Amino acid sequence: MKLTIYRKLLLSYLAMAFLTVLASAYAIFSLQQLNEIAYRIINDDFAVVDQSKSLLDSLIAQESAEKRYLILQDPTIEEIFWSRSREFNRIFEELRKGRFAGLDPKIARLSLLHSEYDALFFQEVQLVQAKRNEEAQVLSEGQGRKAIDEMAMLVRAVQKKAEENIDARMKRIDVQSLRASRLTVVLSLVSLVLGVLVVLLVTYNISRPLRRLEQATTMIAEGKFDFDFHLDRNDEIGSLSYAFGIMAQRLKILEERNLDASPLTGLPGNLAIERELGNRLQAKRPVSLCHVDLDNFKPFVDHYGYAWGSEVIKEAALLLIAELKEAGKKGDFLGHIGGDDFVLISVPPRAEQICRRIVAGFDGRIRKYYTETDREQGFFIGKDRQGVWQKFPLISVTIAIVTDDGTRFQNPLAMAEVAAQLKEYAKTLPGNNCVTEKDVHKV
Repeated sequence: MKLTIYRKLLLSYLAMAFLTVLASAYAIFSLQQLNEIAYRIINDDFAVVDQSKSLLDSLIAQESAEKRYLILQDPTIEEIFWSRSREFNRIFEELRKGRFAGLDPKIARLSLLHSEYDALFFQEVQLVQAKRNEEAQVLSEGQGRKAIDEMAMLVRAVQKKAEENIDARMKRIDVQSLRASRLTVVLSLVSLVLGVLVVLLVTYNISRPLRRLEQATTMIAEGKFDFDFHLDRNDEIGSLSYAFGIMAQRLKILEERNLDASPLTGLPGNLAIERELGNRLQAKRPVSLCHVDLDNFKPFVDHYGYAWGSEVIKEAALLLIAELKEAGKKGDFLGHIGGDDFVLISVPPRAEQICRRIVAGFDGRIRKYYTETDREQGFFIGKDRQGVWQKFPLISVTIAIVTDDGTRFQNPLAMAEVAAQLKEYAKTLPGNNCVTEKDVHKV
């Protein structure tokens, strides 16, 4: 058969079309694999990491409650222990139902150890009630300590396994995307000999987004999570870019939480607070900054102990979270500066309404942390910083509210300084108080 120009062009076009189809099929297959890996990272591995951290928090809380019970022998502390135990079991069930469950015998061992630890605490309670405190202490320091250590080790092993899965899958994404882009480029260059225009279209539609996603994996590996992942496509490449965007935001949130969030309450810390307030001030819209502070907290900690003080801080955080949830607005922000100081950011007048509900419900949530005698007296007796015994009032809450109509403050520091000054004035007032700048002007 004579190879005419027409036939040569046709054969060249068919060869180019074959290579183009081959390149496209390979790219789509690779993108589907990458999409599946990204989906597993987001929905499986991150969930296991979060659940592992929650399990460790529950174990620490259980151990703390156990030690306090052996010292104080308070039934409320026993209830705290069982409450944390139920929380541990709930989180554990979520972990076991996930795709990660069943892949490691450590999961079954962890369940057995936790049941044994609960049984040990039940024995300790019985020994304490029988006035056999020394035996209870020996049981706690021996078998109890060993069970806690082994459970913590198992939970960390599960967490480490999930983190290793994240690292391995991230490397797989990098390798597969690089391999796909290289092969696509090679096939495109071969096709260029037969048809420049078609090759340009293939390069634009496939190579460019693949290289962009390859660059995205490198940026994520370097800790740069603000890379623009958006691709205006309704295909697998667009889906993968969307999944990359979600993964990057999730990684950014997790990193910021690990670096800035309060380890006690889990609420955003100073960096997040300053960023949130700065964004609102920059928007030039009305905003209210509410500085929440607990009065007489230091004497309480000196008298009842730091562990019980931590429970009060967590209880205060739960009250604030509940009131924000009751308000039903997603735009409200709650942060934990540290210690017994919190920040609530909302819009007027909703901010004042929320704060007054917090003040109204504070005593009902906090009084349970005192002994019955101290609750009835309305004070407790402890040593001040000079070592002198004196009466201290029960913990109260003070909230200072500073409002900007969009023109007052240029930066968060200026607004926070005014709130701090207003808080110092409010702390001179007895009992629970919610004070605004208008209240000061009326005095």
